[in-house]
Order: sequence, then structure tokens, then C-alpha cells
Amino acid sequence: MNNVALSLAGLPSFLLYFALGLALFAAFFALYVRVTPYHELELIREGNVAAAISLAGALLGFVLPLASAIVHSVSALDMIVWGIVAFVVQIVVYVVVSRLVPRFAEAIAAGRTAAATLLAALALAVGVLNAASMTW
Repeated sequence: MNNVALSLAGLPSFLLYFALGLALFAAFFALYVRVTPYHELELIREGNVAAAISLAGALLGFVLPLASAIVHSVSALDMIVWGIVAFVVQIVVYVVVSRLVPRFAEAIAAGRTAAATLLAALALAVGVLNAASMTW
């Protein structure tokens, strides 16, 4: 019984970090779909695979460094700061890709998966690098 009580002693910290992680994830999601000039959720509901690919890549590219921030942070505030860094990095990835690929927004809205796959791959790649860099 003592081992169970010892294990549960970490429950408040778990709940705090999990709740903060979900809040940051929800905030990222809400802002990301507003930054892009197309309406991902509407497009996804219509069966647009390109919109789903690009959004999935951005979400995974964000949550990987967020998870690293949770693991490596020294406090909840530290985790929030590094979560915001991950947030900004993913927005920058979107902005860069949208500038590099001519008519990127139109390609996603039209369901062209090549542009979406590029964005998803870059979002994940940068997310992994971002996560690995948070190992101070």
C-alpha cells in the first residue's frame, strides 16, 4: 500500500502539467486555424485530405516539443515558456512554407496533398529538432 501512496504523491504534478499541456495544445490549435487563410475544420469535414495532412503535421510538430518541455522543465512556468517557444516555431514553419510554395493556401483548399505533405513533413522535422533542443 505504501508504494501506491508514493506513486500517487505525484498525481497533483501530473494533473497540473497535463492540464497546462492540454491548454497550450488547445490554444495552439485555436490560433493555428486562425492564422491559416483557409478553414481547416470545414475543409476536413468536406473530406479534404490536404487540410487534414497539413493540420495533423502542425499539431504533431507542436506537441513533440511541448512534451519535451513537460519532461525537461523545472517548473510549470518554465514549461509554459518553452511551450510558447514551440508554439511560435510552428507558426513560423507555416509562414515560411506558405511563402516558399506559390499559391500554397489555394493548393490546400483545392485538396492538393503535395503542398500539405511538405508542410506536415517540415512541421514534424522542425518539431523534432525543437524537442531535441529542449534537453538542456
